Amino acid sequence: MLQSILGTEITLTSLLIVLGSAMILGICTAVVFSFKSNMSRSLTLSLAVIPVVVAAVIMLVNGNIGTGVAVAGAFTLVRYRSVPGSAREIASIFIAMALGLASGLGYIGVAVILFALVAILVIALTFLNLGGNTESKELRITLPENMDYNGLFDDIFRENHIDAVIKRVRLTNMGTLFEITYHISFPGETLSKSVIDAIRVRNGNLNIVYGVITEKDSYCSL
Repeated sequence: MLQSILGTEITLTSLLIVLGSAMILGICTAVVFSFKSNMSRSLTLSLAVIPVVVAAVIMLVNGNIGTGVAVAGAFTLVRYRSVPGSAREIASIFIAMALGLASGLGYIGVAVILFALVAILVIALTFLNLGGNTESKELRITLPENMDYNGLFDDIFRENHIDAVIKRVRLTNMGTLFEITYHISFPGETLSKSVIDAIRVRNGNLNIVYGVITEKDSYCSL
């Protein structure tokens, strides 16, 4: 059951079994990781396709070390052309590649067992909502350029049990305004109106933007 179905040569039957298995596992992986998640359509499609592509590449390499090194280099280049995603998205891509690797080597039973274990783990942790009450969000606050932003909202964050870290500071509007980007986490699902109102009093009712994290950078530039 856990042995490779591939022999010394690739036959049409083994090719169809491997690629078909990889396709089914890829679709199932996309379904599992999109469960109760706001995963994008493009990533869902990618998770369904990646195992098939990886399996086909592994079958074509077929033990050739030189070709394997070239393929590894190609995958490395693709990595630097992609936009960083969340930890869940990165994990889903690694799982999809592992399933494609196992399928391409002919270990269909191993791929099925791996998928089953990962699916059970992902669904169980999703239902348990592990870490769900402290998910990081992004808060952007605009301030006049003559206002010191260091510690300006610390008492508001502390009173409302909000953990806030400044991730970016930039000047806007020809240098007359600061835009401060915080990554915040707090109990509950959304930021309360009372917190927004308290911030509005401090920043002179300038722009406040709150939502999911859209940028993964952690640098500070002026």
